[in-house]
Amino acid sequence: MSRRISVVVPVRNEAGTIATTLALLREPEVLEVIVVDGGSSDGTASLAGPLADRVLDAEPGRAKQMNVGARAARGEILFFLHADTTVPKGFGSAIVGACDQALGGRFDVALDAPGMGFRVIELAINWRSRSSGLFTGDQGIFVRREAFEALGGFPDQPLLEDLEFSRAMKRHGLVVALRERVTTSARRWQRHGIVRTILLMWWIRARYALGTDPATLAGIYRDAR
Repeated sequence: MSRRISVVVPVRNEAGTIATTLALLREPEVLEVIVVDGGSSDGTASLAGPLADRVLDAEPGRAKQMNVGARAARGEILFFLHADTTVPKGFGSAIVGACDQALGGRFDVALDAPGMGFRVIELAINWRSRSSGLFTGDQGIFVRREAFEALGGFPDQPLLEDLEFSRAMKRHGLVVALRERVTTSARRWQRHGIVRTILLMWWIRARYALGTDPATLAGIYRDAR
């Protein structure tokens, strides 16, 4: 029997996107969809209820929420998906096929906004991810359960937990980069401008590489949003 997928979606105040995201997840390879709410005040959990197999409550924090979802999951493959990211048709078979050869991986990414600037951002994200072997949650992260447990789950930090987990995956074994694209929201670039957002993320990553505490960086990121 093929491996089955548990999709884990961490949410907090995503009423505007959650229904669209969840509606696309019902493919034959998907065993269950688990939404983990981190204290939404906009009705996100109520909107998710009819479209998910389970809606769980957790302490706010994406890493904490994803780890709670993983502990509750029953699938042999875990797929962590942001609430503002939608999957392509056939994503389930692509994930299962990849996990037959590797411990996990991610998708290429597209942004949901028109314009050459956003096409350049997509190309840069996908190129950087392929060249470095690292990736972020915007790309969708899938991993075999046994590998996830061996790695201890996502590190309990308030920012860049996805990047740190991808680094651990890369050290642990073969990780694949799928050409199929998930589509994620361009809202952070639209809200503050492309150049400002890129410079902010570069600066945060540089500070993180130099050893700055993730909690400090998370505060800077929140203040800049």
